[in-house]
Amino acid sequence: MLDFETGLWIGRVWQPEASGPAVVTLREGQVIDITAKGAATVSEILEKDHPAEFVRNALGRSLGEWTQIASAAVGDPAVVHFLAPCDLQAVKACGVTFARSMIERVIEEKAAGDPSRAEAIRNLIGTVIGDSLRNIKPGSDDAKRVKEALIAEGMWSQYLEVGIGPDAEVFSKAQILSSVGTGAEIGLHPISTWNNPEPEIVLAVSSTGRIVGAALGNDVNLRDVEGRSALLLSKAKDNNASSAIGPMIRLFDDTFSIDDVRKAELSLEVQGEDGFLLRGHSSMSQISRDPEDLVRQTVGRHHQYPDGFMLYLGTLFAPTEDRDVKGEGFTHKVGDVVTIRALGLGELRNTVRLSTECPPWTFGVAVLMRNLAGRGLI
Repeated sequence: MLDFETGLWIGRVWQPEASGPAVVTLREGQVIDITAKGAATVSEILEKDHPAEFVRNALGRSLGEWTQIASAAVGDPAVVHFLAPCDLQAVKACGVTFARSMIERVIEEKAAGDPSRAEAIRNLIGTVIGDSLRNIKPGSDDAKRVKEALIAEGMWSQYLEVGIGPDAEVFSKAQILSSVGTGAEIGLHPISTWNNPEPEIVLAVSSTGRIVGAALGNDVNLRDVEGRSALLLSKAKDNNASSAIGPMIRLFDDTFSIDDVRKAELSLEVQGEDGFLLRGHSSMSQISRDPEDLVRQTVGRHHQYPDGFMLYLGTLFAPTEDRDVKGEGFTHKVGDVVTIRALGLGELRNTVRLSTECPPWTFGVAVLMRNLAGRGLI
């Protein structure tokens, strides 16, 4: 559930009357449509000088109760249902921002995408590295010394470079408008046989680099594809329905700030149709790079985002629990229900399908512009 008492929220729903999206907020358990000229997109509102104040005072009308709309059939054009809360923003993601996930990326690389080799490599790396990466600041002198030691042991990796080196890994996760929201199906590329969810916080950032809010996200990860070659990162990350964000963006105000993001505890549950149950967590207090530093490395004179961007911050979660075959760890099965929760940010729930079986993405920027123009909103 969301924090209706103190949270200030913005998101999007499918509005059947308009055959398109509506910008909404929450008030006393009601989903309120605040779409208007000058506020036709979430991106436009987040670019305002005081987006939280604007949303708090915006006029609107109720579309129904949160519980009713949150349980509606996603994808049914005849009913109001939640969409991803972002629209014109670019969708970016940071990788290898936690030491434990960094080690798992190294294992993927050394295993060349073969899960049967993962356990032996994990034990070997643990022997070489131990706890030497704990509390090391990326780019520091201590990090340089660890790098030299790893090179001497023949264990250096490009993932360790972005994990403890000066430059963060920031990549394009999804196309504009292609992310899915809570209740939707999430997609796995059919070539993958070793994959997992990645529970993350996603920052909403304006074009000036100002962080204005946060949501939950699932950065679906294909371990075997990326493990074969880092040059396959785009194939591993950007597939139909592979980016889930929601349920809504909680705006920064006097009840919620970047410090709450830094302290957030995320829980994850995967429930399989075969009865399998996996639980995990990601603690933002253990992130190796501060969220504000990740934003600075993403936007600036070197790179601009005129409509703002959403930024996945990475995850501590890296499942090693065997599901079927001993030593091969966890991988998804079609039908898995993935639920990500965090106090103050709500719950993001999605069902796993092959990306080829998820509804195709057809509502792009051109369609959105024509829809908004036809409604007299632009």
